[in-house]
Amino acid sequence: MTAVREWFRRDALLVAVFAALCAVLLLVPTGYEARVEKNAVRCRGKIVAVDNADVQQYGMVRAGDQVVTVEILSGPYKGLIRKANNPLLGQMDRDKLFQEGDIALVVLSLDGDGNVRYLNPQAHYRLHLEMGLMALFALLLIGFGGWTGIKALLSFVFSGLMLWKIVVPALLKGYNPVLVSLGAVALLTGGVIFLVAGFTRKGVTAFLGSFLGVLTSCGMAVYFTRAFHVHGAVMPFAETLLYAGYGHLNLTEVYMAAVFLAASGAVMDLGMDVAASMQEVAVVHPEISRVELVRSGFRVGRSVVGTMTTTLLLAYSGGYITLLMAFMAQGVPMANLFNLIYVAAEVLKTVVGSFGLVMVAPWTALIGGVILLQKKGSRSCL
Repeated sequence: MTAVREWFRRDALLVAVFAALCAVLLLVPTGYEARVEKNAVRCRGKIVAVDNADVQQYGMVRAGDQVVTVEILSGPYKGLIRKANNPLLGQMDRDKLFQEGDIALVVLSLDGDGNVRYLNPQAHYRLHLEMGLMALFALLLIGFGGWTGIKALLSFVFSGLMLWKIVVPALLKGYNPVLVSLGAVALLTGGVIFLVAGFTRKGVTAFLGSFLGVLTSCGMAVYFTRAFHVHGAVMPFAETLLYAGYGHLNLTEVYMAAVFLAASGAVMDLGMDVAASMQEVAVVHPEISRVELVRSGFRVGRSVVGTMTTTLLLAYSGGYITLLMAFMAQGVPMANLFNLIYVAAEVLKTVVGSFGLVMVAPWTALIGGVILLQKKGSRSCL
């Protein structure tokens, strides 16, 4: 009973530490807040009327100006009703067409006296739905996982804050993307694994095996990105970033970092699976030899890695399914298809990420054979 209390005390202390880290990250400025327009107010607005007289339809594409009448629903200008233009540029991925009754995110531009100069309905208002979805996810995670669910939710929040508050600003400032992302992955891997497993031998085994798998993917991403002659402009909004005044960025290195960063979550999962299984074997059979324990880890890894690599393939392919559809619809031959830079970039991302995933199993098994082996007469495997 005392051992259980001690374990829970250490676990609660770790949760408190990471909760404090999340609070600090939430308060830390990114350094780019000053770029937000000063004389502007963001609020919710209801579309009370629309005028599509100047909207031209060209097949599925619309262009021209949609005139909307907006009633402000929140903020200091609540109740204000004014007309505004919603320009349509013929770009389906960026244009939005409002209908009467829609709720929009509205930006009010003010003059020096605080009067509204013009009103810009920027997008459909989705924040309430996103927050509701997140709340439902949190409730389900905690309801199903209990204390472990709380730790998993905390690791989820910590990961998101690390990416937004640390990784993205550091990349914008021109720091080496590979080193920044590798350091972030090390922190995230340690944070997530130790939150779930605690500072135990199982946690250390999973962390070291996972990080070595990520390191393998990192090395391969650096080498094969150059070998494939892939550059970072293949990523969404890469050119927009350059034209926005960030021409100093090395987008190719950002792409390299994205390759192993995207696969790191699955790598953690597999590392924990192998470490947890090896721990159970070591506890039940404390007389097992080091070689047999490693073999056990290899067997578990072989069983899991097949489904995990397929999971990674499906996760990646879901993001570029329309790319494959577009080329197939045009009858592009396979030889041409896989030589195109967009397709080659996705192939590289999928295979290199999967390679790191495969390597994490043997790395974890070898490390677990050293760390998790029971001493004679011991029944503890913390």
